[in-house]
Amino acid sequence: MKSVVFVHGAWMTPACWSGWQSRFAAAGFDCHAPAWPGLDADVAALREEQPEALAEVGLPQIVDHMARVVSSLDSPVLVGHSFGGLIVQLLLDRGLGSAGVAIHPAPPRGVFPSVDALKASWPVVKTWNHQNKVLNLAFDDFCWGWLGDESPEEQRRVYDALVAPTPGRVFFQAATSPFHAMTKIDFEKERAPLLILAGGKDRTVTESMNARNAELARKSPSRTDYRAYADRTHFTLGAAGWESVADDVLGWIREATA
Repeated sequence: MKSVVFVHGAWMTPACWSGWQSRFAAAGFDCHAPAWPGLDADVAALREEQPEALAEVGLPQIVDHMARVVSSLDSPVLVGHSFGGLIVQLLLDRGLGSAGVAIHPAPPRGVFPSVDALKASWPVVKTWNHQNKVLNLAFDDFCWGWLGDESPEEQRRVYDALVAPTPGRVFFQAATSPFHAMTKIDFEKERAPLLILAGGKDRTVTESMNARNAELARKSPSRTDYRAYADRTHFTLGAAGWESVADDVLGWIREATA
């Protein structure tokens, strides 16, 4: 049985992958969705506790943690969303995984934010000393960056069910990437096949950013595919029609790992 490791992004926990795990399990995959360090609890508990240890969590710790999970399995497929999509690419860069899917990935070094992405990141940037804090995303900010035209009832349901505190350090490390190697990828090296997905209605990681990511990734001699969905927001994992996106990913994985 082929394994798949789902990697969540900022403001989320593994709960965001529940539908995908069920769909992949029905397709014959052994599914794993590890939490970032410090986020292995339900959303309500995390909101209440505001775990202080999260403030010390950065990209190196998260990537190392995911690398240990991936290394314990037999060449799993890696699927990540947002910061999870960046983490998938960093894991592939280490030679891990049999294939990788980066869904609206946060930008690696060399991909610069768009105007909308800068606006979406403003709630973090405006927070003094955010690199040493546990952050919470306000409802209105989440709706603007992630949900687009969803109904008010759906916006509230998604926010209450899924949005969790997150370490501000990962944003600081991404923003300062020109000065260190934490988000650097050797785009010219061989690696496992990679699929990058983008959404035309995504304000948090815009389609232009993902297209640039794919352009850089195609410097590798390894297979690199790019697909953009005009009507998908940043919450493509759970917004209406997510099943068709998941099925597209399943089809690509079967082809790329055949």
